[in-house]
Amino acid sequence: MVLVIILFLIFSNIILIFFLNKKKIKLFLNKSKIEEKDISELHEIFKLKKINDNLLGPKKDVIINSFCITPENNVVGMTSDYEAWIISSLSKISKNIFEFGTCSGKTTYLMALNSPSDSKITSITLDPDEINELSKNKIDNSVSHRNIINESIYKSFLFSGEEFESKISIIFKNSLNFNNSVYKNTMDLIFIDGGHTYSVIKNDTEKSFEMINSKGIILWHDYVLGKESAKDVVKYLNEISKSKKIYRIKNTSLCFYQNF
Repeated sequence: MVLVIILFLIFSNIILIFFLNKKKIKLFLNKSKIEEKDISELHEIFKLKKINDNLLGPKKDVIINSFCITPENNVVGMTSDYEAWIISSLSKISKNIFEFGTCSGKTTYLMALNSPSDSKITSITLDPDEINELSKNKIDNSVSHRNIINESIYKSFLFSGEEFESKISIIFKNSLNFNNSVYKNTMDLIFIDGGHTYSVIKNDTEKSFEMINSKGIILWHDYVLGKESAKDVVKYLNEISKSKKIYRIKNTSLCFYQNF
């Protein structure tokens, strides 16, 4: 009887320790396999200029046009202001831009605001009328699949009716069925922030590697260790980082790749 009580107490303590440290355990089990770097180490436009011995500041290359959305708008899945600044800065040096996952169009709008006047931005998103036709692959995370449905509700976007809308083309289509042949080797910048299921992130990434030009850049959003809705993003990028030189951008959920 005493042995049973001791075993019960040990088991109870193990369960208690697990729940108290659940987040830390998940982070350990899902630890990053991708090297982290500051953005200034990944692209020359982000290198700081010396103002004086005690102060470094941004070069003109990364002074951007921007805006914020108040929390009352309840727009889900948006980039942080720091992430938006990185994307906007890279847009300034990109004439052909592609985005997987338009959602509200915040990032699309920032790209249009900051890219050269003759740039072209193409963004692909699900048509809300076709959501009921969406099927879940057995390898896909259920939470991520649900988020695809919740975020594919827009037919008009933050840039709709605005001055820079003429730069933007929207493709209402499931990216799994998207034929990328006319875009191969043409894109300066691709931002992947569509469906976060394994099958979609794999599809969008493979097509992106075909679409970037000789110096093209790919950015992925939501590489977040321990986050249920991002676990397929983490899993897939960890896998391909064995053969592709991908970096995590410090203090963001972005990953970065550049062709050379």
